[in-house]
Amino acid sequence: MVALRPKAAGMVSLWVSDSLVPSLVIAHTGNGAILLPLATDMWTYIVGPFLALLPKRWRKALPFSDAINWAHAVTLSGLAELAVAVAATLEWYSISMTTWVNRGLEVAMSGKAGNGITDQAIGGMAWFMWVNHPLTWLFGYFCVEGAVRTCGAAFSDNLLGTLPLAVVDKVVRYVLYGSKTAEEVPGVASTFFGAVSEKVLESSVPVSADEIRFQQSGTEEIMEIRASRRKAEWDPPRVVRFQENYYRLEACSKCAGPRPFRYTLRKLSAGVPGRKVILYEPGDAVVAGKR
Repeated sequence: MVALRPKAAGMVSLWVSDSLVPSLVIAHTGNGAILLPLATDMWTYIVGPFLALLPKRWRKALPFSDAINWAHAVTLSGLAELAVAVAATLEWYSISMTTWVNRGLEVAMSGKAGNGITDQAIGGMAWFMWVNHPLTWLFGYFCVEGAVRTCGAAFSDNLLGTLPLAVVDKVVRYVLYGSKTAEEVPGVASTFFGAVSEKVLESSVPVSADEIRFQQSGTEEIMEIRASRRKAEWDPPRVVRFQENYYRLEACSKCAGPRPFRYTLRKLSAGVPGRKVILYEPGDAVVAGKR
């Protein structure tokens, strides 16, 4: 249900029933807040079927991956692929058979093919040419792939992308990283979308000093650093030196607020200076917690 609710003079708010829009995204503008019905269903049923063609690793790397019901998206994508491939196959059959049969009849009527050529022989030859044509095999492949993807997503939760893009993913990984396993190799899409999302996140918040929090986990000291910008080369399990103490970087994550980059470090009982140890000098950092 959609209804207009009266407000102060010159202001009207639009209310949308939850039964129609499961979730709303609020976009802040100079004139106030506008409710945009960008719901999960939109990502799943409009954008999702196209993105479902991507390999699984690429889909997971998308910044809005969690907003899509991939089982439904892959099912629709497979059905659409099957329908388009079947329609293309039928159209190709009609065009090619008509063309080749007409050409055969012209040759037969001109006497160039000799005597005894029947309509059945011409039709059989045209059908033989159609079956062995590469385009027929290509359309046939996509018919089978669409059916397999649909059944896999609908009945076995096997969410498959399209094979050509999966081959591209394998080739790129092999060229860039050799024989490393998938767990050892950062995804191509993950790297790309991760970098884009970080740049967008950084541009949305002003530069500010780090915020440092200390807390106890049993007998161990945990230091949490929140920064407005991503720290280069701060990848677990790097060792970080802060003042006279050494910490092991346990995790990197993102959070809300003016400092969206969160780093969790665990204090080490002892540390050894080295070239790979990161020296952390926060300058005017804000200490929000005590040791």
